[in-house]
Amino acid sequence: MSNRLLCRKQMVVYVFHPNKGSVSKTEIREKLAKLYKTSPDLIFCFGIRTQFGGGKSSAFALIYDTLDFAKKCEPKYRLISNGFGERQKSGRKQRKERKIRLKIVRGT
Repeated sequence: MSNRLLCRKQMVVYVFHPNKGSVSKTEIREKLAKLYKTSPDLIFCFGIRTQFGGGKSSAFALIYDTLDFAKKCEPKYRLISNGFGERQKSGRKQRKERKIRLKIVRGT
């Protein structure tokens, strides 16, 4: 389906992979890039579900027209998993203090 408002094509992809456990996101991105004649950087795959027994999977895919639109529309975590951003690393002490603060606020 073409979504002109967000400058992308969005689709559900069914992948058949006999004699193989599952398919990686990069494989799906490369196949779709070849099929739609675009760069794999503009393709975002997520929600891959393998059917019980293997051999068949389904996934969601978004193909953006340009990288600018992708960076504008995609959530931050998906950009990070595709290599377009860096995850913030906080120290161990900061994580623990934050956890304790949240516990106090929640009342546990």
